[in-house]
Amino acid sequence: MLLCGAPAVAGEAAAYHPPRTAWGDPDLRGTWPIQNINDARIPLERSAEMGERARLTEKEFAERVARAEKSDGEYANDIHNSGTQGLADWLRHSRTGHQTSLLVSPPDGRLPPLTPEAQALFAAGRSSWKEGQAFDWVSDMDAFDRCITRGFPAMMLPKPYNNGLRIFQSPGYVVLQLEMFGTRIVRLGEGARWPDPVRGWYGDSRGRWEGDTLVIETTNIVTGDGASRDVAHRAASPLPNRNFSTLPMGPQARTTERLTMTGPDTIAYEVTFSDPAVFTRSWTAAFEWTRDSSYQIYEYACHERNDHVRTLIETSRAARRSQPAERAAQ
Repeated sequence: MLLCGAPAVAGEAAAYHPPRTAWGDPDLRGTWPIQNINDARIPLERSAEMGERARLTEKEFAERVARAEKSDGEYANDIHNSGTQGLADWLRHSRTGHQTSLLVSPPDGRLPPLTPEAQALFAAGRSSWKEGQAFDWVSDMDAFDRCITRGFPAMMLPKPYNNGLRIFQSPGYVVLQLEMFGTRIVRLGEGARWPDPVRGWYGDSRGRWEGDTLVIETTNIVTGDGASRDVAHRAASPLPNRNFSTLPMGPQARTTERLTMTGPDTIAYEVTFSDPAVFTRSWTAAFEWTRDSSYQIYEYACHERNDHVRTLIETSRAARRSQPAERAAQ
């Protein structure tokens, strides 16, 4: 669920005071799946023709709700018998419902241009998600293909499936458990950052409370490109869309996340990503999480590329060997 603009959300958040943990921090604990954003087809980027229009018109919103009602109809028994909130109902009651994109900055809701160096690496990238990608070895697969990570902050953005998220808290720590590929441990308060050579797929996350808002700043994310044949120099893409699977990650990449409870069952989430080696300016995505205590998170079992790696490579080689013969026969 999306915020419809940071100023409005901040004002609404200030009106709600969440309960406290036994040690006095705002209590964010719970299960917060974000599957509805994907189901409602709210895109990461806004369509170019919408320009800087961040919200749907009422006519456009009605069309979005109608599509959701059609989807709900396919699961009517599940919705009515289990008490699960339908997609259309979620849209009507969520700030996200009217939003035209997850990106709220830049104002046009589109990703900033890549730097020339990043564009070259992006174009040369190797990933099974690239159309027409050929495979000769495991280095032709990205970190997602190899079941290592979806990338960061990609892991915090909606994806086609497994959108469960749980928050745990203890004195000095907040833990974010993602249904797919891993758990983030956020240390609260001051303290030395990791030294520069030390990097992690999810980076070094440090948090602090600004009133009732949890602010998390992350640095030291694994650096690299999506093109190198040396897997030690490969990074994971910061974005979840398969079209961006080979985006590189620069050494100065960092994120700032803000989590604010706006009601007993809603969290306003915002993430700003900055990487001067890759994007010409920073970008911000914002949306709303909804509590769903009935959501079950199961063990995520990933098989590399959902296929046998050797079979994928052999099939690719065989297909390319047959191409000259096919062209000659035409």
